[in-house]
Amino acid sequence: MNRTTLRYIIILGDGMADWPVESLQNKTPLQHARTPYMDMLARKGKNGRLATVPEGFHPGSEVANLAVLGYNLPKVYEGRGPLEAASIGVDLKPGEMGMRCNLICIEGENIKNHSAGHISSTEAGELIRFLDGKLGGDKVKFYPGVSYRHLLVVEGGNKNLNCTPPHDVPLKPFRPLMVKAGKPEAEDTVRQLNRLILNSQELLKDHPVNLKRTAEGKDPANSIWPWSPGYRPDMPPLSETYPQLKSGAVISAVDLINGIGHYAGLRRIDVEGATGLYNTNYENKVAAALDALETDDFVYLHIEASDEAGHEGNVDLKLKTIENLDSRVVGPIYEAVKDRKDRVAIAILPDHPTPCKLRTHTGEPVPFLIWYPGIEADNVQTFDEVAARNGAYGLLKEDGFMKAFINLR
Repeated sequence: MNRTTLRYIIILGDGMADWPVESLQNKTPLQHARTPYMDMLARKGKNGRLATVPEGFHPGSEVANLAVLGYNLPKVYEGRGPLEAASIGVDLKPGEMGMRCNLICIEGENIKNHSAGHISSTEAGELIRFLDGKLGGDKVKFYPGVSYRHLLVVEGGNKNLNCTPPHDVPLKPFRPLMVKAGKPEAEDTVRQLNRLILNSQELLKDHPVNLKRTAEGKDPANSIWPWSPGYRPDMPPLSETYPQLKSGAVISAVDLINGIGHYAGLRRIDVEGATGLYNTNYENKVAAALDALETDDFVYLHIEASDEAGHEGNVDLKLKTIENLDSRVVGPIYEAVKDRKDRVAIAILPDHPTPCKLRTHTGEPVPFLIWYPGIEADNVQTFDEVAARNGAYGLLKEDGFMKAFINLR
């Protein structure tokens, strides 16, 4: 194969993997969904499974997506906050700790949901700027992001914290889940963060944005929830590890993924209508990916919708998101590149499972497929968690997937 004419695209369906569902005849959503294009590529290509959550790591999207890209997690991992800081243009300085800061909905004493009912970016931006004016200062700064996902920067903060991702604990009492110290020297930071949580609740409960949302029957964004702390990471760009990838692009509606792309040396492509939900503009994302493949060696196309459906525990919606990925993303991309002279290699996989039954992430290995013109197919007939066990690649770990994909061995 003439590798100088080969380009690469990873299509990642966030949280697409799942567990067997009783109402689906004990099939997983991937097994039950109608996915003719992914099944066809599984038949024409090679399959396997990838362990995306190294031992000792929480199965978060930041961990799993870094693993998909072949990064050594013990060396580069600094939490979700610093990655999202990079995505929104915040350059963390030495001594500054970045944290993901959700706007969540608390009902009574319980976390009703992690997203404040998927609050709009406009509403959320107003609330975050309001909180920054009331609670921010020389040592604390709030930065607005997208929908419920925002950034908190604490100068002098100690990252040795035990934080609970809010999407892991729907309907659980919030007070026992507040920030705790991982080491004694972090106690001051713990007190500071928990004070911010409680003060935010007092400030947000009567804010006009929330009064309007409540009047409209929507969930109010009545608390912040900081988690996943860290400092600026030391991540080499992908081009240093894989010289074939002289240029690349990332396409995602999620700040976290764009932050990973920033440190990976990928240019960010913003797509009009990209939401991170089932109503995202698939067609615009596909058009952007195909445009990028005209100039870039590598494209990381991230689709969030299945993960959010899993967090909602909505099996029907998850089926719809998987079928949309197949018909509105995989199909059009395959049809557009299958006969190109500068051949395109396609890889498809989730980053982690988000079982509808559990409504949060788990760390089991995920299925993947790799196809390019001329690849020698294995015997797998469908793309799903079970069929992938018989794939030619077996079970890969660490940078095994990226090496297999980029070097096509």
